[in-house]
Parts: sequence; C-alpha cells; structure tokens
Amino acid sequence: MALLDIQSIEVEFDGFRAVDRVSLALEAGELVGLAGTNGAGKSTVFGAVAGQVAITRGAIRFAGQDITRLPAHRRASMGLGRTFQVPREFGSLSVLDNLLAASPDEGHESLLAAWFARASARQTDGRLTERADELLGLTRLSALRGQPASALSGGQKKLLELARAMMRAPTCLLLDEPFAGVNPVLIDQLIEVLRAIHARGVALIVIEHHLQALKSLVPRLLVMDQGQVIADGAPAAVLDDARVRTAYMGGVV
Repeated sequence: MALLDIQSIEVEFDGFRAVDRVSLALEAGELVGLAGTNGAGKSTVFGAVAGQVAITRGAIRFAGQDITRLPAHRRASMGLGRTFQVPREFGSLSVLDNLLAASPDEGHESLLAAWFARASARQTDGRLTERADELLGLTRLSALRGQPASALSGGQKKLLELARAMMRAPTCLLLDEPFAGVNPVLIDQLIEVLRAIHARGVALIVIEHHLQALKSLVPRLLVMDQGQVIADGAPAAVLDDARVRTAYMGGVV
C-alpha cells in the first residue's frame, strides 16, 4: 500500500483546468522530485494534497485513509506536512520560539497562544524544547537559536521552515521550491539537510525549478506541463525526454 496515493485528481478554477488527471503513488520513505515550468500545475497539486485547494474530481489517500475531503489541519495531524515557496516564519519570534510555536497541541495550552497572551511568563515544555534544539542542530541553525527569525537570510529561513515542519514528526513532507531565492552556497547545505531528513524515513516530494539541484537529490523525477504529468522515471531519462525538453524553453533543459 502506497503511503500517498493521488488518484486521477483534477482541479478547476472558473472553468480552467489547472490540474488534469494527475496520479502519483508515493511509497513510505520515498524521495521524489516534481518539476515543470511556471503554470504547469505543480503547486496546485501540492495545495490539493495538503488540503488548501479543493479538487474537482479524483481522490487522495494517505496512510490507507481517504483524505480527499479532510481539512488541512487533519491531514497535518496524520503526518502529512508541507513547506511553502515563501517561508512563513514569525519574524518577531526567536528561531527557537518559531519551532515551539509549530509544535502540535498535545492537550496543553498552545505555545503560540501562550506567547501572545503572556509572553513574559510563559512556560515551555522541556521535552518540546529538547526536540526543537535537536532539529535546530539537524538544520544547522543552533547558533541562531535566540535570534529573531526576521534577521535570517533567505536560505536560513528555508532551513527554519524545514525545522518547523519537522516539529510535527511528519511521515511525508511536501516541499515547495526549497531552493528558490537561496544563495548557491546554501543550496548544497539544503540538499544535505534534505538527505538527512530523508534518511530518518520521511517521504519527500520536492517541487523545484532548479533542475540540476533536483537531479542530484532525487532518484525519481516527475515533470508536469499544462496540468498533466508528461514524464516519470529516473532523472537522467526524464530530462532527456523529448516532451520535457520541448516544455522547457523549446528543447533546452
């Protein structure tokens, strides 16, 4: 049984079909890339899977359950997480507090609510702080633990977004253009962090325009064009596919 099973989904906006019969089966612990030019439908697929976009037809199953109509927060609680192309950090909070604010509510007052209600007196759960520090180490942000998130560089904010997503202990992460706007030096660091997360058994689907970075990261690559998947397989073979080369700048990949 696939961990994530996307079954011929379609998404329409005012009669325009943005996603056209897209299917994808992702096994537990698998690492897959999803590429395509602007407007190909990649982010719409992510939104549909994560629960932010309603699908017109088709079905989505996760961990053996039909999640087609479940709201985003229910999907997240099941272990399906995502990041966004533009990081959504809390700029006025410290790097550490950003992770604590992203932790699941386990029956006690949410840490984010506690911050805004009584910042000077809040008590943080030691176990969650320990997990947050471990993830800051994984993402190489430990030295910035007490800094406000607004002070981070673009690449560091992408790392913070990853650490925040990992606070909920996901079994599958949807990563929307993790290399976009990142300094080339930090791209290699991001790739190493993604490999480390994958090595923990987390399944990853990575949307990316940076094809060479994606090629070096994933063993399986899908390419979308005009709302459809036009290629699926090993990166070298996919990038050599005539349909893919035509979709990318008239034949140049």
